[in-house]
Amino acid sequence: MPIYNSTDMDKTALFQLTYGLYVVGTFDGGRPVGCIINTCFQVTSENPILAVSLNKNNFTLDAIRRCGKFSLSIIAEESDTSVIGSFGFRSSRDADKYADYGYDVMAGAPIVKGKFAGRLVLEALNFVDAETHVVVLGRLVDAEKGEGTPMTYDYYHRVVKGKAPKNAPTYRGEEEEKATSGKRKFRCDICGYEVESDGPLPADYVCPICKATVDHFVEVK
Repeated sequence: MPIYNSTDMDKTALFQLTYGLYVVGTFDGGRPVGCIINTCFQVTSENPILAVSLNKNNFTLDAIRRCGKFSLSIIAEESDTSVIGSFGFRSSRDADKYADYGYDVMAGAPIVKGKFAGRLVLEALNFVDAETHVVVLGRLVDAEKGEGTPMTYDYYHRVVKGKAPKNAPTYRGEEEEKATSGKRKFRCDICGYEVESDGPLPADYVCPICKATVDHFVEVK
């Protein structure tokens, strides 16, 4: 039997795992905070328990520990993609991510307004250390069905052309990104969205995430 070490691994196989996109919402005191995650799965069917993964550096994780409840808004293909930039590429430490959208309160947790495929509210039960991340186990306390087709992470990459935020489990470092593409890369200086191009970006190019104009894109060397 062959023995493999870390240099034998082709980590691109991980890209075949399926993910969705979700807005996590919770309260920090009376202030709504939140972030984008791409790892969520149902663990049990009886009195449903779900698991989500958040980076240890994520302010929202600390707020969930304090609040004890959090919401999941399932992003749909029909959702406003600017919510991904607002919640995924900024920190709730110093940004009001709900300012442009507003929010409602569902079972004690904030839910950002907009079109989503579904809404879930969970009570945090346990926090499992996973080195760089924490897996939060939560019991479902409320849920409602929304509209649209849930956006997969594959769709986000292929159609929306989005990149993983640095705190996401699927984040790929700069060197790994460059090794897989010979094209020029430009990054939005507002939300961090990156786009590849054979040449300069068109003058009328607009960021699909935060709607910034082309002058906010800088080339990544």
